[in-house]
Amino acid sequence: MIIVKIGGSVFSDKKGDPENFDHETVKRLAEEIGRFYPEKRFLIVHGGGSFGHHHAKKYRIRDGLPEDFEKARERMIGFTRTHQSMLRANGNFIDHFLEIGLPAFPVSTSSVFITENGEVAYGDVEVIKKLLELRFIPVLFGDVSVDLAKGIDILSGDQIITYLAKMFKPEKVIFLMDVDGIYDGKPGEGQLLQNIGVDEVDSLLDRLDCSARDVTGGICNKLREAKKIARFSEVWFVNGKVAGRLSGAIRGDGFGTVLR
Repeated sequence: MIIVKIGGSVFSDKKGDPENFDHETVKRLAEEIGRFYPEKRFLIVHGGGSFGHHHAKKYRIRDGLPEDFEKARERMIGFTRTHQSMLRANGNFIDHFLEIGLPAFPVSTSSVFITENGEVAYGDVEVIKKLLELRFIPVLFGDVSVDLAKGIDILSGDQIITYLAKMFKPEKVIFLMDVDGIYDGKPGEGQLLQNIGVDEVDSLLDRLDCSARDVTGGICNKLREAKKIARFSEVWFVNGKVAGRLSGAIRGDGFGTVLR
């Protein structure tokens, strides 16, 4: 089984209008996956992009619920609006998979996971396990979460994948981004790293600029999660905006960064 993470920057422009969606790219990614299905089983997790990020930031979901109920009420409404936005993004993915005959099935992340201070405290993956056995393609997404410490929080797609990799131990995990892989510095300025050893991740993080953060942590969070995932699976970082890169990673002869 292969887990594919489709980053928000691959299917939308985070700096553009709220809820913009790159239908052509997602359709092409679905077609690439379709070339290997059903011989290989897939589990898809997509990010928030211009969907969830916009609402999560506006309503300050990461701050949790304040004690004052009237203040909490507005954030609770924002919590639901953020989730609804992610359902709309997820619906676009499902539509494109179904159009080409792939039995994708939406799995609402906030109904599966409970967090504590933003980290997964519990996840009920039995439905996902059964869907995979039946050869469905489960499609999860970064989402809001009920949080044991803060009341509410955000659970990123990267953290979801770490948990799923631990549970299912997939053949490989593929992160799709809008750059060619992991760079030793800023993309376009630093050198593209085609291979990274697990023991090199911490020193790489020290060299990268991890101060510029989005609500789910950006590339630095991906690397931290990938270091955990590498205990169970081979990890690829490839450019999902370039045709054929996903296919290459699935085959194992693609262009990008491999973490082992």
